[in-house]
Amino acid sequence: QEKSSRLSAALFGEDCEISHDQLYELLKYAALGKCHNATQPSWCRIHHQSHLAGVVVIVLHEMSQLHFYKFYLQFKHLRKLFRHRFTLAPSTNFLDSLYGAGANLKPQNTAQGLTCVSSERIPKSSDLQCDPIIRKYGEKKRGLTSYTLTLEEQKKNDYPIKGSPGCKGYISTECDQQRTDSSPLFGLDCEMCLTAKGNEVTRVSLVDAQGQCLLNELVKPESTVVNYRTRFSGVTKKMLLPVKTRLPDIQTRIKKMLPHDAVLVGHSLNSDLQALEMIHPSVIDTSLLFARNEGRRFKLKFLAKAVLGKEIQCEEKLGHDPAEDARAALELAQFFIEQGPAKVAELNLEMLLTTEKLAELSQNKAALEPQRYRVQKQLNEPPHVSKPCFLDCLQVTGQKPLLLGRQELDASGLCQSNLSTSNKQILQRALEDVPLSTFSIIQFSLGPEYIASHLLAGLCEKVRSKLTDMLTIYAGPFEESFCLKSVKKEFGRCGPIRSLTVVTETYQPYVCIQYEVLEAAQLAVESLNGAEVAGSCIKVQRPVTAAMLDCDVLIRELELDVENEGMIYVAGLKKSLTETDLQEEFGQLKDLETLFLPKDLQSGKHRNCCFLKFQKSQSAVDALEVINGWTAKGSRLRSRNALASGHLWRWIWQMNHTDGTQGGNIFYEKGERLSQAEQDLRKRVKKLDQHIKKLYRSLQNNTLCIVLFPGVNSMHGSQSGLGLMGIKDDGGRSAC
Repeated sequence: QEKSSRLSAALFGEDCEISHDQLYELLKYAALGKCHNATQPSWCRIHHQSHLAGVVVIVLHEMSQLHFYKFYLQFKHLRKLFRHRFTLAPSTNFLDSLYGAGANLKPQNTAQGLTCVSSERIPKSSDLQCDPIIRKYGEKKRGLTSYTLTLEEQKKNDYPIKGSPGCKGYISTECDQQRTDSSPLFGLDCEMCLTAKGNEVTRVSLVDAQGQCLLNELVKPESTVVNYRTRFSGVTKKMLLPVKTRLPDIQTRIKKMLPHDAVLVGHSLNSDLQALEMIHPSVIDTSLLFARNEGRRFKLKFLAKAVLGKEIQCEEKLGHDPAEDARAALELAQFFIEQGPAKVAELNLEMLLTTEKLAELSQNKAALEPQRYRVQKQLNEPPHVSKPCFLDCLQVTGQKPLLLGRQELDASGLCQSNLSTSNKQILQRALEDVPLSTFSIIQFSLGPEYIASHLLAGLCEKVRSKLTDMLTIYAGPFEESFCLKSVKKEFGRCGPIRSLTVVTETYQPYVCIQYEVLEAAQLAVESLNGAEVAGSCIKVQRPVTAAMLDCDVLIRELELDVENEGMIYVAGLKKSLTETDLQEEFGQLKDLETLFLPKDLQSGKHRNCCFLKFQKSQSAVDALEVINGWTAKGSRLRSRNALASGHLWRWIWQMNHTDGTQGGNIFYEKGERLSQAEQDLRKRVKKLDQHIKKLYRSLQNNTLCIVLFPGVNSMHGSQSGLGLMGIKDDGGRSAC
């Protein structure tokens, strides 16, 4: 059984804040493995990286951690999909810091438009011995039979084989005659669409050894089409409507056209034969013929240009032309057979690909770089050596990164700028293109009208106010001569208190308590409402404001948040207890995985509470029953499900300790209504959440997906970013 990739990370307290270098470290390792000096990230771990199906990064332009929690209820799907979250330091050039700065290699161009390298790069005869083509075939010319795949090679590369379990019902071409070096070659290529069944043929082309097209036919799939893949196949729904030809018709025609000693040629021909549901014993696969190291393969488009001097699969055309691709594969095989391995190796295709990819990337960056930035860069910036961009490395290794977005990406130049493109159009492109790429960066945006500084400032004030209200409880009434020390002691058992004041404007005194963690305030409401404290039977409640009307809903959703799954909060600890003491105290609990003991981020002193993370949710439920009322080193404990165990705990602390704003009792005016801009913003966020859900569900299993709120760092202020990540598993949710 194939192994699944898995992600593990302990993101608590200070460890939940991740720098851009650490994020870069993760993306580089996920994309490249151990190649190009990529190493396992220091702050998290990807298990079985080689089994990753791909990496998808979703960037929410100009959004911060503030947006996530202001619109927490609207991000319904996002918070349910990803278990691992981290705080991200804001950056003025976020995408630059994400990609890294690329290498700047300037190759020469030939008259034919091909990129070439300087003479010192041309391989010497001694170097040819290390070429994978020479190692595989030797230097001497051979006949075509030397280049047909053996049965073992066909099995290894997923070719349909007669009698194999997966090929039940497949049709044989019945070309069983012995092959010779004069056997005829035929080029074959198919275009496929995605249906409920999987990949099905929509167009088939067959060319003979002279390049004459023998077959170029549209085929109607048997199952319902899910995605026509028009950008690649060139096939549309309208084109297939009048088509009557079905797969059995095509199978019959191909059988009749092929002589008994025919050799089929194609690029990754196994996919075409699998889609045709046909078995043919003798094939030449140009993706394997032009051998590379480490199992990598050249793309047909590159080989056609580098070897034949032909441009195919041009971007201005709608989709690929299967007859053109079949002819290109055939001519590549003929070139290889006629010239021999040594001549092919002398082309130095690997170096040619490297220089061409870097040149293409460099041109894209220069073309998309704003003029003002280029001038400023030339005048003001001294030359410097930048770290290599792993996207450059991806392109060098033959992997084509997918970069989709609607905002101009300033100096990075790594993504097409199209200010007229909507999030919906970006989503449609992503659904079509992401499955075809191993590394994708998709950028969504709320639009410039929703990221204005005054709107951001208003959101910040409202979030801070709501957090303050959620951390605050009112208790009372008490007798005139009540003991404040007793009240503080009793409520302190629920968790760390930030401030405690007596309210005297009422007929009888009340106490206003502001806690440092959400769990403490909620525990006080749940356990002390109706209890007798300091000689009085009291009521415990939160402030009643317009913004707090959905507090119970928010608390319930926080409890159900996947980040808090298997996590409980424990209060009433003596401050003298160390982490070692607590490990000893709670070590007997079943499936305990991690213990997190919060501390004041300024003084470094431990708080009188902790969080316990369990491997299984049921073990956390069992632990709650055991701990409530438990006495640890003479201290009676209280516990409940966690609400803000990871990065949110740290963010709340920072929000309440920001210079110049103490939070306090910043309440909404009675009857305050949402502005039209904020109502529209809520709708947009909800729609964006649905886009992410749809894109995530379309991903293959074992895909690492990271959603980034980059944060804001401008002259108007700074807001931390937020990252959510996970590897999609069979259940459609991120795997830990």
